[in-house]
Amino acid sequence: MREQIMGLITPTMAIVFCAVFVVLWWRGKMGNYVLGFAAAYLFFAMGFGVTHLFDTGSPYVFHVTQFFYTLATGAALWGLAKRAGQPHHLGAILIIYALAAATLFAAILNSNDISSRLVIVNMGYGAMKLVTVMVLMNAHRREAIDKLIIFTQAVFAAQFFIRPVLTLTLEQGIPAEVYRESIYYSVLNLSLALISLMGAMVLVGACVYDQIKAVREQAELDGLTGLRTRRAFEQDVVELLEKSKQGDIPVSLVVADIDHFKAVNDVWGHQIGDNAIAQFGEIIEGTIRDTDIAGRIGGEEFCILAWNCEGEAAVKLAERIRVAFAKTQIRGMPEDHRLTASFGVAGRGEGEGYGRMFARTDAALYRAKEEGRNRTVGDRVGVATSVVTPINKDVADKREARA
Repeated sequence: MREQIMGLITPTMAIVFCAVFVVLWWRGKMGNYVLGFAAAYLFFAMGFGVTHLFDTGSPYVFHVTQFFYTLATGAALWGLAKRAGQPHHLGAILIIYALAAATLFAAILNSNDISSRLVIVNMGYGAMKLVTVMVLMNAHRREAIDKLIIFTQAVFAAQFFIRPVLTLTLEQGIPAEVYRESIYYSVLNLSLALISLMGAMVLVGACVYDQIKAVREQAELDGLTGLRTRRAFEQDVVELLEKSKQGDIPVSLVVADIDHFKAVNDVWGHQIGDNAIAQFGEIIEGTIRDTDIAGRIGGEEFCILAWNCEGEAAVKLAERIRVAFAKTQIRGMPEDHRLTASFGVAGRGEGEGYGRMFARTDAALYRAKEEGRNRTVGDRVGVATSVVTPINKDVADKREARA
């Protein structure tokens, strides 16, 4: 009776952790990867419960347990891969499961001793955890919490390989009918309780970290465009410029300004002006790469740091944004009206900091404005394009009358 009660501690803990992850997902409005963690602990509890509550002498118990444990491992891999932005490679898990299940079936047919069964299934789980470690190792994000997750997954993989070998070396064979009274089963209870607790604490910590990071990033984002605020952008730029100096990686700065924006607000109102700013921000966000950063640094002024990009490539990036914006129908404006933007581009000079680099880029933008707007001008090398009338003649006349 005591063994039965002790054996229920681990699955009960797993159910509690499952509930914690569901609450984090629901109340914290977190990503679906948190549900992957919840599903992993639910399947883990079900797998352990099958082993603990049903007759281990039955040839089906180990297959059912293996099935649920594999689901648990796959759910954890899916959640971790989704969080890290990596492909999940669940096909590898399926292949390992199929090979282990076939080998387990052969072992059940040949002997009543379950030692070989334990080695087979644990080696399979260890291989699955190694797949998880490899997936996470390929991820670009490597903050402290990510390294801790990789470490815990590596520990889980190692214990699946080491625990059954060491225990069975001491205990030799284990008949199916005395499995729950064996040393192995006691060690199993203790080790699974510890690793499930450790794993849950790390994953809960990751969820809390992600939530805090999301709140902080939300505070650093411009509410209208979703790009960085000026303060957040400049902080990130200073850090990236330092990295570019250390790694000798070329970077370029692009400064953009919507042409005749004051007239837009005067004629059509601030709501239409806000729409123009928001849509310009959407075009920038959809054009730059993941390695680039962009921010709204003024009312209608935007700035982009293009990583590992210089010269003509940076000018082409600005041109793609300029052309796309000139073709965009601004919400609330007449269909035959379009707005344009001017761009200045400059690459980082030797030993140059953000202040001097921005000044040169802003000077290039000023030349683009002087030369007729709706064009991109690079520092030292100007690239001009045909001018597109940003607003119709009636609006232009009104603007000139005010002047």
